[in-house]
Order: sequence, then C-alpha cells, then structure tokens
Amino acid sequence: MTIDWIHFTPGRSFAGGIAIGLAAVGLLLGNGRVAGISGILGGLFRPLPGEVAWRLAFLIGLIGAPSFYGLVAPVPASHVDGSVAVLALAGLLVGFGTRLGSGCTSGHGVCGLSNLSPRSLAAVLTFMAAGFLTVLAVRHGLG
Repeated sequence: MTIDWIHFTPGRSFAGGIAIGLAAVGLLLGNGRVAGISGILGGLFRPLPGEVAWRLAFLIGLIGAPSFYGLVAPVPASHVDGSVAVLALAGLLVGFGTRLGSGCTSGHGVCGLSNLSPRSLAAVLTFMAAGFLTVLAVRHGLG
C-alpha cells in the first residue's frame, strides 16, 4: 500500500473533523438532538410541531458549507468512478442500510461512539466491515 502524498491532507482533514465535532456538540447542547443526518432528513417527511426549522437549517448548512469553503480556499476536485445507475443503486442500498441499522454513519459513528453506545459500536463495526468487503469484492473479485 502506498500513500498518495499529493492528495494527503491531514491539516484539512483535522479541521473538517473538528468542524463536524463542533456541529454535533452544538446541536446536542443547543437543541438536545443527535446529529444523525438520516434522522434529521427523515424527520422532515413526518415532522412534529417545531421540528422543521432546525432540521432545514442543519441541512442547508450541510449543503452550503462547501460553497462557503470555496470562498476561502480552493475546493478539491472530485472524481467518481461509476455510472449513474451504479450510484443510484448505491444510494438506495445506503438508505436501506440506515433504516435497517436505525441510523447512519454520522449518527452512530460521530455521536453514538462519543456517547459510548454499544449499539453504535456494533453498527459502526458492521458499516466498516461491509465497506471493506464491498471494496475487496468490487476491486479484486469482480475486476
């Protein structure tokens, strides 16, 4: 295994991790809510009274953050290997997995693990194992 030193960005990655952590802590302390993206988005489909504004604000911030970042620094180029059909299937499988696992990687990985939740530890280990096996199968088994 080799490290792609040109695209190795520990400083930016650390800053991004700090920003995610601060957002999660801010939502928990300010609103008493866990920053699980699938739950925040899903709550908009059957909202309770007083739940829409903070959910929309969080999602707008999540989507708008890259645009703000682009004002102060160059946004790294991204390249996705895969057809629209493969990406759509992947998105559906992730959505199915978040319902099956009662949460997504952000809720379990960032918030659940920091709260020492055994359920979140089991979920994160399952997410990671499934990801490792998928990469192994796609890159080495299927060609």
